[in-house]
Amino acid sequence: MASLYSLKITDIKGVGEKRGKLFAKLGAPTAGDLLRFYPRDYEDWGNYVSISASIIGDVNVIKATVAERPKEHRVKGGMLLYKVTVTDGFTDMVITFFNNRFIPNLLKEGETYLFRGKVTGGFHRREMASPEFLAENKAEDLVPIYPQTEGLSSKLIAKAVKECIKLLPSPMKDPIPEDIRKGNGLCSLEYAINNIHFPESREALHTASSRLIFEELLVLQLGLKRIRRKIKQDNRHPVGSDFSTEFASLLPFEMTGAQKRAVAEAVADMMSPNPMNRLIQGDVGSGKTAVAASLCYTAAKNGLQAALMAPTEILAAQHYQSLHALLEPAGIKVELLTGSVSAKNKKLIYEELNNGSIHLVIGTHALISEAVTFHNLGLVITDEQHRFGVGQRSALAEKGDNPHTLVMSATPIPRTLALMIYGDLDISVLNELPPGRQKIETYCIDSQKRHRAYGYIQKHLDEGRQAYIICPLIEESDSDMASVTEYAERLKEFFPTAAIGLLHGKMKPAEKDRVMEEFSEGKTDILVSTTVVEVGVDVPNAVIMMIENAERYGLSQLHQLRGRVGRGKYKSTCILVTDAQNDEAQSRMKIMCSTSDGFRIADEDLRLRGPGDFFGQRQHGLPRLKIADMMENMDVMTKAQAASEYILANDPDLEQPEHRALRAETLRLFDKNAGLTF
Repeated sequence: MASLYSLKITDIKGVGEKRGKLFAKLGAPTAGDLLRFYPRDYEDWGNYVSISASIIGDVNVIKATVAERPKEHRVKGGMLLYKVTVTDGFTDMVITFFNNRFIPNLLKEGETYLFRGKVTGGFHRREMASPEFLAENKAEDLVPIYPQTEGLSSKLIAKAVKECIKLLPSPMKDPIPEDIRKGNGLCSLEYAINNIHFPESREALHTASSRLIFEELLVLQLGLKRIRRKIKQDNRHPVGSDFSTEFASLLPFEMTGAQKRAVAEAVADMMSPNPMNRLIQGDVGSGKTAVAASLCYTAAKNGLQAALMAPTEILAAQHYQSLHALLEPAGIKVELLTGSVSAKNKKLIYEELNNGSIHLVIGTHALISEAVTFHNLGLVITDEQHRFGVGQRSALAEKGDNPHTLVMSATPIPRTLALMIYGDLDISVLNELPPGRQKIETYCIDSQKRHRAYGYIQKHLDEGRQAYIICPLIEESDSDMASVTEYAERLKEFFPTAAIGLLHGKMKPAEKDRVMEEFSEGKTDILVSTTVVEVGVDVPNAVIMMIENAERYGLSQLHQLRGRVGRGKYKSTCILVTDAQNDEAQSRMKIMCSTSDGFRIADEDLRLRGPGDFFGQRQHGLPRLKIADMMENMDVMTKAQAASEYILANDPDLEQPEHRALRAETLRLFDKNAGLTF
């Protein structure tokens, strides 16, 4: 099958240049990719019923014979329709087709077909309008339904898949070694590919699906373990002395017990025979930055350099401002390196990082640029780590000689999932909030109460406070949701005396910084923003977070946004605005209003949406899975983990002939930016 990844989709019979672009848009530029482009669902044509047993108002499959030639009718407006009577031998049914002049040639009198569509009518007379139909002798029990794009129907995709299957060698080389296949009761790849696309039966589909899920999770674990193995070496930067107590004396507040515990665990790692490789999970406002600062202080006092990477310039600048003010008086030199730093200052920073005069550098992905070299990088920290790809994290670590690694997340991850994704990381949890953090009252309203909410906001503005209003879109679109810019303009009608700021992801970094600075300094009363404000903003005077179209966000994201307020001494409120009435949306809103426990919210979010949406579109650094679900298939994940450990224990570089196909699949799953090498 490997050679099919080099065969362009346009070389497949029936696929030209135009359709080839549509296949590429769906993520299938080659024949090999198309064979791994699995159906999202299946239509069941095998479970047909008699006309009298069909359920009115539901989609039914009915096996019936055409009783007489379809009759043509013209109706007002020039519409052409055909009516055809079919029978199952006991009951008749009338089927109507609209504007399809081919029907008389497609439905032959006396021949039997399967008709699939919604049944209407009453007890004595059943009808169907424009059903799908297949000749009895050509019908498959389970018909695949693929993810589609405009101009490329599921039927066209299925046709191309059949052509690709014809090109498969027989027997096929199977990437999963035979002993592992047999030990886990898995079918061959050849059987799986055939039956995932065109299943012989429900049982065959289950068998195929089980094998492909196992394979994908095995390949995922092999890739992650390969990446992590690079950092599981001897401790090249052992810390001789613990300066965390000295650091704590610099703080204007007492650290929580959870913070002290996390610092102690991390310092113990840095003193151990192996380098630290730790994840710190903490709810919004739990004090992760203070933990990171303590470790940077201890590293610097032991002669090591530290680097802290943040996903946005706003967050990097905030970390720099707070840590510079805290550490510089103690003799720790701190610098900021982002894309918007001038060329002259960048050159100076590069020189001082290289000669070791900078102890701590804080920045964005600019830290991993080729020009950055360190004198003695001993500690690497990534903040909001789920926003970085696996490769970006490892690229920063490669700037040093196997440095200590700390990753921080303000998105609480259920422990079971964290252990699967970060299996080789030790985990510290900050489950206490520092004193002074205000409880945030959360309310859900519909759009009819929006003006009352504006009045509530105005009351707080009159008291000198500030507010955030979050909108989901940046530009105008065909939807009925206003763009952020348009929304900000409309707000001026309701808040004529308020200073309104605007923040969104398409603004230049310097412009974002200016807007945030004005809001932080109190020059702006209301900040209208997209979710770019989700991280990196700490404005104690902001007490209201209003989120429009709240149903469009996951629970964890709503919780992150809510955490932007309640950071000062004033009582804070989160207002969720939604008109969505579906059960899932209503369930999420109730959870948000009933708890502020980030870990409970994370569990619910994961249960409702799955890990891909939980982390956001490809923001978690994991490659996109095509068939496996890390939560639904947790038992399979455990088996795949065991198989990956067994394989790598005997062949760490996957060089043995029986593992080369697995090696190729691993490199394919992790794209070129994942930092995976053999």
